[in-house]
Amino acid sequence: MDIQHHYTEHGNGFPLILLHGNGEDSTYFEKQFPAFSQRYHVYAVDTRGHGKTARGSAPFTIRQFADDLAGFMKSRQIEKADILGFSDGANIAMLFAIKYPALVNKLVLNGGNLDAGGVKRMTQIPIEIGYRIARLFAGRSESARAKAEMLGLMVNDPDIKPEELAAIKAPTLVIVGTDDMIKESHTKLIAANIPGAELAFIKGGHFIASENPTEFNQKVLEFLQK
Repeated sequence: MDIQHHYTEHGNGFPLILLHGNGEDSTYFEKQFPAFSQRYHVYAVDTRGHGKTARGSAPFTIRQFADDLAGFMKSRQIEKADILGFSDGANIAMLFAIKYPALVNKLVLNGGNLDAGGVKRMTQIPIEIGYRIARLFAGRSESARAKAEMLGLMVNDPDIKPEELAAIKAPTLVIVGTDDMIKESHTKLIAANIPGAELAFIKGGHFIASENPTEFNQKVLEFLQK
């Protein structure tokens, strides 16, 4: 693998890997560490090109990030883990569970989407405009190129077909905010296409793990400990 992930570890027990969203890093889960680390060996990982993890030379796509996660687990000798992904992290987690089912024990998908159509238009339109502008200047500016890559993850990725979700074998919790930027119908579509998936709505917007950590943590831990 062309990169080494930056990550932090918390607690002891069965491995629980946390995957942050677009443009963020592992510190997003600061309000989860105290609760989760009491029962789990928590790995909070910076995705390729995010936080303190290098961009590397491989493609900057959600599918590549899923392959990167497999490499991370191999490097840490983690044979199987619970995976919790938020936003783009949830999209990575979905593709990872589809491609590497033997590595996933349980799956928590928070605020994920199959494609750009799953995002409410009032949120998605500014992203698409910013992406087009950044692409225009990408050849002349390194910062514009990097911005185009990052926004491209929300315009072109993850491009998952609903029927692909049938390949997910791990027990799954789909959890979102009651006022999430992901369309409610889209979230229900994801849950309906993952065999046996549970669906939960927590009061708040897209960032419920930080906005409403008590309820979020409780729901996640209840699911993981079943």
